[in-house]
Amino acid sequence: MQQFTQERTEETPDEIWILEHLPIYTLGLNGKQEHLLGSGNIPVIKSDRGGQVTYHGPGQLIIYTLLDIKRLKLGIRQLVTLLEQSMVMALAEFGITAIAKPEAPGVYVDNKKIGSIGIRIKKNASYHGISLNNNMDLTPFDHINTCGFRDLQVTQLADFGVSVSTAELAIPVVQAINSAITS
Repeated sequence: MQQFTQERTEETPDEIWILEHLPIYTLGLNGKQEHLLGSGNIPVIKSDRGGQVTYHGPGQLIIYTLLDIKRLKLGIRQLVTLLEQSMVMALAEFGITAIAKPEAPGVYVDNKKIGSIGIRIKKNASYHGISLNNNMDLTPFDHINTCGFRDLQVTQLADFGVSVSTAELAIPVVQAINSAITS
């Protein structure tokens, strides 16, 4: 995605990449080693996205948004809000009421984080994106101060009795993103 962003021109179409990661901890540009409490055998990589430390693993939806924010006439805060609201709307389709918190980017259900955002802007284009916890082993989050917050708990769709594949979960999230950027 870094190469894609670096090689973009004004004519390059926007892309949305949907994936899952193998188990990995990532430290964002502002990531402090002190928030990594013990990685065990899970690799840790430094990432050029915003934010602190998070965990990615199987059962978690990752959506990378490679968008020309200048062409879309979006500011960074507008993009973050758009991504948060896309997760909130998708969760509502599964009967889960979620909110975004301006003081702590991401999406929360009952004060537990279910969706995270980490983006980077270069050449007026965004890359990296969002993660939404679906049906995964949440134990690795116990070994970090998630997003730099001590004692922040995480949750996932499975905790609310929702059984959906990660590919199926991607559909309403991507639809919400596409709707927001094309309106």
